[in-house]
Amino acid sequence: MNQEPDIIERAVEAVLFAAVEPLTIHEIKAHVGAEADVRGALDRLTQVYAGRGIEIVRRGERWHFQTSADLAHLLRRDREESRKLSRAGIETLAIIAYHEPVTRAEIESIRGVQISKGTLDVLMEAGWIRPAGRREVPGRPLLYATTAEFLSHFGLQSRRDLPGIDDLRAAGLLDPVDLAFEQAEMEMDDEAEVENVTDED
Repeated sequence: MNQEPDIIERAVEAVLFAAVEPLTIHEIKAHVGAEADVRGALDRLTQVYAGRGIEIVRRGERWHFQTSADLAHLLRRDREESRKLSRAGIETLAIIAYHEPVTRAEIESIRGVQISKGTLDVLMEAGWIRPAGRREVPGRPLLYATTAEFLSHFGLQSRRDLPGIDDLRAAGLLDPVDLAFEQAEMEMDDEAEVENVTDED
């Protein structure tokens, strides 16, 4: 099967460009034809790309495109490492968003466990919560509220856009334990209503 050299070169170039990892000559031939002079095409393409922004490089018995070594510095950028918010952080943020302004003691009361100071620090460093004055009670504890950056990050116009309990349930975002607690609370409320009616009779 005889093909014009430029057709083989173009085919090899296309295969290497589309490849997600370096390819052997045998792997390239699987795409362009077993009789194709892949090694010759690679040699010619290597010369064509020499001195350009990208080059064809041989690593062992594999070939691939890469950015020219003298230009690699242009592609390096400072990246912010994204840190995954802990479960405690997510719960704390949710409590503040739904109950703000709220004190640390109130957050702990709702969560049922103490929160570390670090949890609030992480949320403040992220710019999602802020101190919002002090509660006028003995000890004057600090209040926390969400920020405009919190609304922007989560695509909300205001706190009124936060999903309600029905929205969370429909999206499957409620923990089965949460649903069990909610069901138990509803049953307790129903029992209390029945008792009140009985007492009135």
